[in-house]
Amino acid sequence: MKESDQTHPTIKSFLSKGLLASRSPFFLKLFSNGMKESDQTHPTIRIADSEENALMELLRYMYSGKLTTTEPSLLLDILMAADKFEVLSCMGHCSQLLTSLPMTTESALLYLDHPCSTSLSAEVEGVISAAKEFLANKYNDFAKFQHELMNFPLAGIEAILSSTDLQVIREDCIYAFMLTWARERYPELEERREILSSRLLPLVRFSHMTCTKLQGILACSDDDIDHEKVTKRIAEVLLQKAYPKQMEGALAADATTCWQFTEREYKYKPVKLVAFDRPCPQVIAYLDLTREDCSRLFRSGHAWSHDFRLAGWKGSIYLSPVCTMNEQSKLSTFGLQLIGFGSTDLTLDIEFAARTRSSGKFVSKYSCKHTFTSAWLKKCDDLFGVPWSTFIADDNLFIDGVLHLRADLVAVQQTDQLQA
Repeated sequence: MKESDQTHPTIKSFLSKGLLASRSPFFLKLFSNGMKESDQTHPTIRIADSEENALMELLRYMYSGKLTTTEPSLLLDILMAADKFEVLSCMGHCSQLLTSLPMTTESALLYLDHPCSTSLSAEVEGVISAAKEFLANKYNDFAKFQHELMNFPLAGIEAILSSTDLQVIREDCIYAFMLTWARERYPELEERREILSSRLLPLVRFSHMTCTKLQGILACSDDDIDHEKVTKRIAEVLLQKAYPKQMEGALAADATTCWQFTEREYKYKPVKLVAFDRPCPQVIAYLDLTREDCSRLFRSGHAWSHDFRLAGWKGSIYLSPVCTMNEQSKLSTFGLQLIGFGSTDLTLDIEFAARTRSSGKFVSKYSCKHTFTSAWLKKCDDLFGVPWSTFIADDNLFIDGVLHLRADLVAVQQTDQLQA
């Protein structure tokens, strides 16, 4: 084989036609009148400059069954050359080598961004999956690595933001980051709009965004996003929340999007709300915690819900599940706190309840009446009256691994500042 000009590298070697033909269907066709070059005394194969090193390594492999490199970038190039020249054994060998190499951020991004990641999906599927898993695990604390992620390419951002295990304050932060990242990486509006619409916005779990953020997105008029698509997506989310049973069939049929309703590891947990303004302001907040969520409380101490409002009261309210240790007994228990930030007095009837498997209903666990001023906190340190070890193992409380809590808040005293 040889090349005739400097535009394409010259490879002059005395090679065994029989050996090459036995290793590769491509060369078998080349040497047996299966191609137009077959009639040439010296068949010519034209390659790009960037392919020379990979082709030489491929030819050595065809003779010796070994490669002389473990450099990830070159191995990927050899894999592409092996695919082009139909050397199946070398494709498998390259894939095994790539999978066995220690994964780094640089190599993971290389694997995801390399052209072979799309053209050779079957052969590099294991490598691509390992790269995505590595990035998702290493960068699962979103707030900690947010600045570093601004320098990542699109493929890396997709791998990380696709993860359900991503730890983030709330889904609102993901949406804000995507816009900021896209504006910096893609200054041209049309390209940025296309990237956001087709690649990034499908990764947003709109179903777990706060109401305030969803309202802001719907009211936004900038050109970065396709507002028709986003509005449609939000409408689907709201329908799923309002009619979960009726939407189950549609979600199951659309396997490509049903995962987008899965909750991430949010530091501020989403709540479901039912609110009334008459005959008196009332809000019922539902908070679901997995057994894993509660186990983390034993280490971190507490968590927070999304904030919510009570009609007519200017302020924000949060639920905060806690792990509290009794100073005398040294036993830890599960507690629930009600936290508010406002500028006016507020008197509430409060009831905390939990759903039990045995009854199938919410059972009241704590109730009181309390008047709050400015920033306030009301807590029940031991909601279930049992030690932590008993609570965490109670399958009557954890229904299919989920603890269902309810807080019912009713304003019982109208003041000058509380207006319907």
